[in-house]
Amino acid sequence: MKPNLLFIIAAFLIVVSCSPSDKEESSNLIYPSTFKVDTIDTYFGTDVPDPYRWLEDDNSEETAQWVSEQNKVTHGYLAHIPFRENIKERLEKLYDYERVSAPTKNGDYEYFYKNDGLQNQSVLYRKKIGDDSVEVFLDPNKFSEDGTISLASRSFTDDGKLFGYMISVGGSDWRKALVMNTETKEIVEDTLHNIKFSGISWRGNEGFYYSSYDKPKEGSVLSAKTQIHKLYYHKLGTSQSDDQLIFGGEKQPYRYIGGYVTEDNRYLVISASKSTSGNVLFIQDLTNEDQSIVQVDNDISTEEHVLFTEEDRIVIETNLEAPNKRVVETTIQNPITETWKDLISETDNVLNTSTGGGYIFARYLEDAKTVIKQYDTKGMLVRDVELPAIGTAYGFGSKVDEKELYYTFTSFTYPNTIFKYEMETGESSLYEKPDIDFNPDDYVTKQIFYESKDGTKVPMFIVHKKGIELNGKTPTYLYAYGGFNISLRPSFSISRIVWLENGGVYAQPNIRGGGEYGEEWHKAGTKMQKQNVFDDFIAAGEYLISNNYTSSDYLAIAGGSNGGLLVGATMTQRPDLAKVAFPAVGVMDMLRYHQFTAGAGWAYDYGTAEDSKEMFTYLKGYSPVHNLKPDVEYPATMVTTADHDDRVVPAHSFKFAATLQENHVGNNPVLIRIETDAGHGAGTPISKTIEQQADRYAFAWYNMDVVPEMAKKEF
Repeated sequence: MKPNLLFIIAAFLIVVSCSPSDKEESSNLIYPSTFKVDTIDTYFGTDVPDPYRWLEDDNSEETAQWVSEQNKVTHGYLAHIPFRENIKERLEKLYDYERVSAPTKNGDYEYFYKNDGLQNQSVLYRKKIGDDSVEVFLDPNKFSEDGTISLASRSFTDDGKLFGYMISVGGSDWRKALVMNTETKEIVEDTLHNIKFSGISWRGNEGFYYSSYDKPKEGSVLSAKTQIHKLYYHKLGTSQSDDQLIFGGEKQPYRYIGGYVTEDNRYLVISASKSTSGNVLFIQDLTNEDQSIVQVDNDISTEEHVLFTEEDRIVIETNLEAPNKRVVETTIQNPITETWKDLISETDNVLNTSTGGGYIFARYLEDAKTVIKQYDTKGMLVRDVELPAIGTAYGFGSKVDEKELYYTFTSFTYPNTIFKYEMETGESSLYEKPDIDFNPDDYVTKQIFYESKDGTKVPMFIVHKKGIELNGKTPTYLYAYGGFNISLRPSFSISRIVWLENGGVYAQPNIRGGGEYGEEWHKAGTKMQKQNVFDDFIAAGEYLISNNYTSSDYLAIAGGSNGGLLVGATMTQRPDLAKVAFPAVGVMDMLRYHQFTAGAGWAYDYGTAEDSKEMFTYLKGYSPVHNLKPDVEYPATMVTTADHDDRVVPAHSFKFAATLQENHVGNNPVLIRIETDAGHGAGTPISKTIEQQADRYAFAWYNMDVVPEMAKKEF
């Protein structure tokens, strides 16, 4: 049903300074009046109204007008925060430094990314091996004037003569693929379209594998459900319509399918999943004339991937009978799980592996911090790799014939720094260190363990300036995720410097639902145990308050995607916990999330409202949209989303914001900031990133009645 009259747009009072009187005036903000429709769904005999269902139609003029009017209110409010421009200017200054990636060798060249500072997209450069002269190979900033078209992924043939790459328009997960001749830099064939959740994996120089869904025939391309993934082989010089279906489709219905060719070019490895956790592994011997696809395992709840192959030998990383993962070996003749033999056994710490130079690099998480061990291909320990400090290391990978690799090390106060590692000697040397206006010696990082509601010990990192006074009045930014087996590790953030250097505290708890302590930690935050995630986050906030780091008046809670759900659930369950809330690109309607794009794949973590009456009741019990209550004072809230987000569709945030504005009482502003020509986050131009973060910090400090140190000279 489409209403005839959707909006009653009124003017709102402009906030011009940080004085208490103007704070009182801000309570007179008038939001766009959002029309309600009489839509009701019935689950197991229970009627559930959905009055803002029409906001799910991202193609409608009414939704577009609603977005426009909400942005007018939000940007009008933000524009009159006096120190907003101070924050933006400081962020621009901090971001304006040269950033260089680790190089990779492809053919006769080394390739690397570099950003001069404020370029919207990093540029791909190359230099001939043995020659210091550098040239631009591909500049994504030329894809569009505003930087909203980005380079999404890339892949070279073994000889480096062909370069396949994908581009994303406006942050969408739908991609286009192009192929370039690396010598002439000419595009060698027609662009491939409608590719999603895929990379490019070459089979020699003749063609490559990629995955996609059929493009939705009805409704919105950005929000319509995508169910059955397909793996294709594209032969160069042929039409995309002639591409060969290798795996998937109606006869092999999986939601996510990926395929890649092993480094020795002998095998095609296929991973098939129905949710974001667990997969079934298949292998095809490309040297075998019949090229039949062999199924390796039958348990779709466990996770496996092929680490490397040597002739008939296959080495696999798995969490089968090992929640913290192990490495096993088998053979192509009989690869089933019963034949697997341990190379690297499970330990008490979560394992992730990579390969380079004929070695296996085992990366362990010890209380969310990285430990690296180097093994030979038979599973014998070569050495413990010495890292520069306590923090996070990644990138231990290279081709089998290389003698050195590059890795990146980072922590909360250690900017991303690249090291060259000699695999034979185990020696690390500095390769690239950024020049940033930041002194790490001015800050301290500590890891504490606090107790959640059920007594579980949860780790949390706390970062702040040395010597701050613990008086309960320090602005504190509490950020977490808590889902999908994803681990939050110590890492450096340019934008976070602004918060820290102005006396703020940053806190990052490793709550349940993540992967910091393996699959058991993950499962403890899924389905009908999801409340553990919210309890862990609430307990983190209570720890910071009880230990005088901050108080509710100076606490901001933040998270994105599944973390947006975390913030939405927390502010509905404990509206008194924090002064400010930032739910970003969040999953807010837990009864309908699986009706959009690939959302049904999240059911392993969430369950669905159709599973059972118990699951429906549980989901409805914490679903942010369904738990906003009338006449409650909620935190000052800035919901953020983007119009091209086809991962977590913006309708989640639209409906949450409309319901929040309907129910909220009190002086705190409850706004939604909707980015245009942007998606779930990947490929966001630097200019937009700076604006978004400046708006968050300005909104937080302003609603805490705090003037940051950088702006005090202005008053």
